Amino acid sequence: MTIRIAAALLVLAAASSTRGAPPPPDSRVAVLGAMDAELARTMERLRLPGYEPPYYVGYTVRDVEATQIGARYGSLYEDSSRHDRLLVADVRVGSYELDSSGASETLLLLGSDGPSWVAPKDAPLEPDPAALRNSLWLVTDEKYKEALANFLKKRSRAVYREAGEERAPSFTREPPQRHVDAARPLALDRERWRRIARQASALFRAHPHVFDSSVRVMTSRQIRWIATSEGTRLVTESTIVGLHVAATARAPDGQLLEDGRDFYGRTEADLPSELAVRTAVAELAAELKALQSAPVIDPYTGPAILEPEAAGVLFHEAVGHRLEGERLDDDKEGQTFKGQIGRAVLPTFLSVSDDPTLATATATPLNGTYAYDDQGTPAQRVALIRDGLLESYLLSRQPVKPFTRSNGHGRAQGGRMPTARMANLLVESRKAVSRDELKRQLLAEVRRQGRPYGLLIHDISGGNTNTTSYGYQAFKGTPRLVFRVDASTGKEELVRGVELVGTPLASVNKILATDDAPRVFNGFCGAESGYVPVSTVAPALLVGEIELQRVARQNERGTVLPSPWSASPEGK
Repeated sequence: MTIRIAAALLVLAAASSTRGAPPPPDSRVAVLGAMDAELARTMERLRLPGYEPPYYVGYTVRDVEATQIGARYGSLYEDSSRHDRLLVADVRVGSYELDSSGASETLLLLGSDGPSWVAPKDAPLEPDPAALRNSLWLVTDEKYKEALANFLKKRSRAVYREAGEERAPSFTREPPQRHVDAARPLALDRERWRRIARQASALFRAHPHVFDSSVRVMTSRQIRWIATSEGTRLVTESTIVGLHVAATARAPDGQLLEDGRDFYGRTEADLPSELAVRTAVAELAAELKALQSAPVIDPYTGPAILEPEAAGVLFHEAVGHRLEGERLDDDKEGQTFKGQIGRAVLPTFLSVSDDPTLATATATPLNGTYAYDDQGTPAQRVALIRDGLLESYLLSRQPVKPFTRSNGHGRAQGGRMPTARMANLLVESRKAVSRDELKRQLLAEVRRQGRPYGLLIHDISGGNTNTTSYGYQAFKGTPRLVFRVDASTGKEELVRGVELVGTPLASVNKILATDDAPRVFNGFCGAESGYVPVSTVAPALLVGEIELQRVARQNERGTVLPSPWSASPEGK
């Protein structure tokens, strides 16, 4: 069985490559062959006397080669390479209708009842089938015992559950998938990027008001193998590259000021030019200098324009996370959109979808692109909200009523178990106007509300949200640049000292219009299943009411002495 499947995969790999001479033997298939052999043995023989065998087993092996080059003050501070290979075993006892899965059902074993040894979750870096099978065997044994204990606990809850209480099945039924990606080598001219990082970071030395800064280059190439007892056999490859320029200063009153530029792509060719990196340094230094002398504004509630990057963060935090399927079936979650299918949740001119199959938008590579999710399900574009009405959720193989199938959004980092996550979140508008018209509407709304000014909020450096039932359903973000727009003249003045806060439904339902020039926000999102690459594509938003609160700790003392390369006290 193993030989036949491995041979078939070699044929598939050859078919996936360019026509011509037969390709050399693919060492990646040896890894999949070892997974297949141990999977067959597990399904045939794994059973503890007196207990049921697993009805489903899925193996994932994830190989990641990463590089990091980082410079500060004109010198390299990091120059590293790392190669890791992790494995995940999803072992399920019971049936598709009711099984042992679910983070909330995990049984915490303590003292003498718990295991005295935990199986390592790393895999051999070399294509050694015997070593890999041994690693899989140990992890499978551990997960099978955990699954049995969890299943017994989960079934016991029926004692307290009403017989007529409806619940979704535990696991969706999906057709098996077979695919082998062509190899995607990722080259990086390390000596060139060492030089660029050194020289670009040294430029900050001409700006003593910037007391810390960095220029970092990163690359990551991931090979992923998936094999399941249902028959799925996948070998996929993905690459991501990034360049990050960051700078930090402090205002005279002690407020910490942080700014940055992030660039992402698939290959080295997608990284910015040396001139673009130097330009980013100059822009950050100038922005921080302006922020130091910018006035502090009081907490604000009123109209604002959120530029596309800030709008993307708003939708990611306030809407996207609340549409991730597992959150809708977890009693510890706020379940904001549970039972809302077909109901209005946004203004009628807005639609939201998530499309992992989209590789680029506005000529920009998207971080959240993939062909198969981490449960082996094909990626799908999902219409989440259409013309303001909720249509669907982001779904892994844990179904959420009324849906019975995954839509290819089960995602995870490293050795974690997949859950439903965003990929490429797209915000579309039927009420799009030019940028000038959007500002005109902002000023009209400011005057209608009788306020002296509105706000223009640029890129947000980061956001977070609380989706649990404990505490308030709220989100928060830190704008990098905020401008006060005078109600009478429309003049824009840079201000500082506030952060964006709000409750999700109240904020997004006060969107009045958008501009007609969507842009991409690329990054990584951290949640229960780890950090995964994501993107948002959104236009600028005119919001009738947004709330900003004062940032904390504005009066911390700055550096006592100026920087060593400057005799000026300007760096204080």
